Amino acid sequence: MLDAPVLMLLLGVAVMIGMIILHVPVGVSMALTGIVMFSMQVSLPAALGTVAPEVLAAFVSRDLVTIPLFLLMGSLAARAGISGDIYNLASAWIGHLRGGLAMGTVVGCGGFGALCGSSVATAATMGRVALPEMRARNYSPELAVGAIASGGTLGILIPPSIVMVIYAVLTEQFVLDLFLAGILPGLLAIVLYCLAIVITTWIKPSVAPSVPAQSWGQRVRAMRDAWRAVVVIALVVGGLYVGLFTVVEAASVGVGLTLIFFLLRYPRSDWRRALELVAVETAQSTAMIFLMVVGASLFSYFLTLTQAPQAIVTQVEAANFSPYMVIFLLMLMYLFLGAVFDAIAAMILTTPFVFPLVTGLGFDPIWWGIVLVMVIEIGMITPPIGMNVFVLNGVAPDISLRRIYRGIVPFLLADLVRLALVIAFPVIALALLP
Repeated sequence: MLDAPVLMLLLGVAVMIGMIILHVPVGVSMALTGIVMFSMQVSLPAALGTVAPEVLAAFVSRDLVTIPLFLLMGSLAARAGISGDIYNLASAWIGHLRGGLAMGTVVGCGGFGALCGSSVATAATMGRVALPEMRARNYSPELAVGAIASGGTLGILIPPSIVMVIYAVLTEQFVLDLFLAGILPGLLAIVLYCLAIVITTWIKPSVAPSVPAQSWGQRVRAMRDAWRAVVVIALVVGGLYVGLFTVVEAASVGVGLTLIFFLLRYPRSDWRRALELVAVETAQSTAMIFLMVVGASLFSYFLTLTQAPQAIVTQVEAANFSPYMVIFLLMLMYLFLGAVFDAIAAMILTTPFVFPLVTGLGFDPIWWGIVLVMVIEIGMITPPIGMNVFVLNGVAPDISLRRIYRGIVPFLLADLVRLALVIAFPVIALALLP
């Protein structure tokens, strides 16, 4: 039999999911559910009294302020052409290999992910840059879009990452530790994606025709043209890890640099309109994320009152499941949620009661954060939702969703191998921590 707190939790989750099915925004659904369920157990004035403090806490949070800064930096970098420079550099050096342009796309996604911290932004930007190049050289559309959609997920794993910032806020972890823990899994992802491309092109060479190697002069020119990306990444990421900047300061420096490069690219008559588009994009994404964070905070009041997380931990311990069996079941849950809901929303929805369960079983909270981010990555390319898939379908509407999903299969297998490795060997995520 389920305890009363768990039944109350299931009721609240059912109400919330029902609202989401009715197309109520996720953040609003969490907030309304939390307020209503809280008021049923205490009082409506007490429930309403939690709203203002949580909204204020979100807007004064030093960690959350990095989200609009990183979003702004990524948008400015994309419109300044820095993403194209990163891709051109990667393709100049490895593009002549069979499948080299796809591998260059994956590497380019990793580089741009270090600037914007967003999976969707990385997939959309690299889709506009890399897809025309690969199609012009007769690459299979499946391989091309599979590399871009999968490589785009690196935007939330290669630090700095917006999803890691949200996880740090929800679980009260140090965000820089999460950034450090994401480096080796991010590099492993690039290696495994490139290996997937090698195997795919070995099995079916026609999907990636050979491309002539660029001259050494062209390679040097590509390195010279990519200086802006090198400067931004070196100052932002390098300065962050050597202790020169805090996370907020690093994000601010990145915005300042990319703004200068943005203004230098556009004529005076054009930059105002482009800057307006950048501001609107950043404001829309920031509002959506902040609304979900506030909603999750209000929902957590209801969870705390029911003591459902503690009851779940107690019931799992009583069931005598091994800790890794619990992790396996949670992975299945997140893969299902990622296929049905927006992956970031799934994380925010579940963290308030999953996090106490995982830490209660003795797992490291930083390691769990990296594992959770990797599962979210898989959700970004898993049908029927797969946000990156729909982004690419918008960039290239002539490529059907079926073909995009077919192209993702080799990369999805690589993701599952990486997930298994990090779960089996936590040192992959924790090796760089102080």
